[in-house]
Amino acid sequence: MAKRDYYEILGVSKDATAEEIKKAYRKKAIEYHPDKNPGNKEAEEKFKEAAEAYDVLSDPQKRQRYDQFGHAGVGGPAGGGNFNGDIDLEDIFSRFGDIFGGHFGFGNFGGFGGSSRSGGRRTNKGTDLRVKVKLNLSEIAKGVEKKIKVKKYVSCSACHGSGAEDGNSAKTCDMCRGSGVVTRVANTMFGQMQTQNICPTCNGEGRIITKKCHVCGGEGIVKDDEVITLQIPAGVAEGMQLSLNGKGNAARHGGINGDLLILIEEEPHPELLRDENDLLCSLLLSVSQAALGDSVEVTTIDGKVKVKIEPGTQPGKVLRLRNKGLPSINTYGTGDLLINISVYIPETLLESEKSVLKELGNSPNFQPKKSMKDKIFRKFKNMFD
Repeated sequence: MAKRDYYEILGVSKDATAEEIKKAYRKKAIEYHPDKNPGNKEAEEKFKEAAEAYDVLSDPQKRQRYDQFGHAGVGGPAGGGNFNGDIDLEDIFSRFGDIFGGHFGFGNFGGFGGSSRSGGRRTNKGTDLRVKVKLNLSEIAKGVEKKIKVKKYVSCSACHGSGAEDGNSAKTCDMCRGSGVVTRVANTMFGQMQTQNICPTCNGEGRIITKKCHVCGGEGIVKDDEVITLQIPAGVAEGMQLSLNGKGNAARHGGINGDLLILIEEEPHPELLRDENDLLCSLLLSVSQAALGDSVEVTTIDGKVKVKIEPGTQPGKVLRLRNKGLPSINTYGTGDLLINISVYIPETLLESEKSVLKELGNSPNFQPKKSMKDKIFRKFKNMFD
């Protein structure tokens, strides 16, 4: 099923400001919050959908890539943002809880990261990784699967990411009683004011490890190599950045993994140049080929193809081979191959060849016609207009 437009999901225009996007997301999140719609799967999906849209549109770089390339510009092969098809509600609460004022909640149905969810506990987030992937034009035209080895933090296999030696060597924090936050009440001229802060004893995690894992030292993560399979969609371009959810560095103590950011680089082609979705090449003809016509081979992404040269073909003429370019990443269209014609004039001639050319030069057919002179002058004039 195709993803909906992110602007449509939040009900804002494409030129909406950051504040308008934030307000629109807050309105949608309140409307479809799971605590307000218990057991309503449709509302939960709309809640997740709004969070994904906000994740992209609230980030200037992601929004720019989305505006230019659509879903493929901000996600993996499936075209998502930093979420995958199975969005974790706790992930949403930990990312966007501050949009409702942190732990204070709203209305009668709790808040992002509030007590109705995980008791305000702090969720660790792994850092993102960035890799460069070089592609040739053939791979860009068809899409490609790439396997890359990445040095990164992964979950410790000895303690399964918990950081505790036997998986159970942890206790609930006495200061916050497992909530991850401490509440303070102060008397002011306006009455009692209540504030909540991250628990300094457990650093907001709600638990304290009593016996640290001997492999990871209690961190829950270790450095290791991982082979990751990338599915690169057809039509990507130099400088485009794709993201693979959850394939970045693992987080401490079983938190949320970071993302893998994939920067696309294009390898130059020896004969073809790229102009968006079109490909350009130059074809050099002899004088006789241009004058008499011929059938010649030109290079395409799929190999050599025969092109018919009509008699009297002029230098500068451009031939167009439809759908021999690159596919568009956002639409179903495919670019063309544009062939620019040049004619080779010999730099040295034999005396016999000079005589033939002099004789031909006296023929009316070898004299440039006024219409051709006018056409060339207009083209020359347009270069300076």
